[in-house]
Amino acid sequence: MPADAVQTLADLSTGEVEARLHSDAGLRLRFGRFVAGIRSDLRPLARGIETLYGDYPVAGDDDFCDFPVELTGTGGLRRFVRPQVVFRFEGMQPFKPLPGQQAVAMLEWGLNWVFTNHAQHYLIIHAAVLERNGAGLIMAAPPGSGKSTLCAGLALKGWRLLSDELALVGLEDGLLTPLPRPISLKNQSIDVVRRLPGEIVMGPVAHDTAKGTVAHMRPPRASVDAALATVQPRWILFPKFGAGSACEVEAMGRAQTFMQLVGNAFNYPRLGATGFEAMARLVDACDGYTARYGSLDQIVPTLEALCARPA
Repeated sequence: MPADAVQTLADLSTGEVEARLHSDAGLRLRFGRFVAGIRSDLRPLARGIETLYGDYPVAGDDDFCDFPVELTGTGGLRRFVRPQVVFRFEGMQPFKPLPGQQAVAMLEWGLNWVFTNHAQHYLIIHAAVLERNGAGLIMAAPPGSGKSTLCAGLALKGWRLLSDELALVGLEDGLLTPLPRPISLKNQSIDVVRRLPGEIVMGPVAHDTAKGTVAHMRPPRASVDAALATVQPRWILFPKFGAGSACEVEAMGRAQTFMQLVGNAFNYPRLGATGFEAMARLVDACDGYTARYGSLDQIVPTLEALCARPA
């Protein structure tokens, strides 16, 4: 490897990945501007990490670690009968143990929790975020709205993935900071995305979770490579999938967009006046829309045409 080349997880052997996961420093991966250190003794989790995070830069043991996390099995008979996995962050255990076969899903949910609760120098909105021609699309919606499926569909059409879960809005500059990580898919959405054209890599499938059947799609390499490039927001969309629905996209007023977006913001109340000002700047910089649709074949070309219009 050239001296100035960036080492990625795929450059490590399976043995090296496991050794780093077992080490005191953990396996340190760069998620754009953040570094997470992952420690674990669970071999299935190691395989899932190799599948989903192969394109991610590896940080050195001496680099600052923003978020040290640990996933381990439970002790006693649980190691052999219905094994479970425990997630810890800085000694805290924010969740109850889950079945061992849900370890990869628990890592993803745990990292979402860590970023949401500890990246407070951003306005954080529950949303998928993508970029097209230098402009950002924020898709904010509650669970079950089809947001992640639509996010995957757009990413496979060449849109740059910034995040499937969290819009990180700069409190001073209003720009979107990328946090590209695997796209979380549930139930029927897993097969819908698997049938799409494009290079699709899925992680392990977790059954019988609190959210049903869950699997994660590996992010496109180009999105991971561009994880340090911030984006100017341009559009805010509130999507809603409905089986058999016609495709309807309607413009929203700024006041309605503001109030609905507040309902999807994790730390808006905590930020006080700073959060209000950041949200107001965001809404002023964007056009807001609602979208109802019945298939990706309807909504993807509609959004591509909408986002191709001159500002």
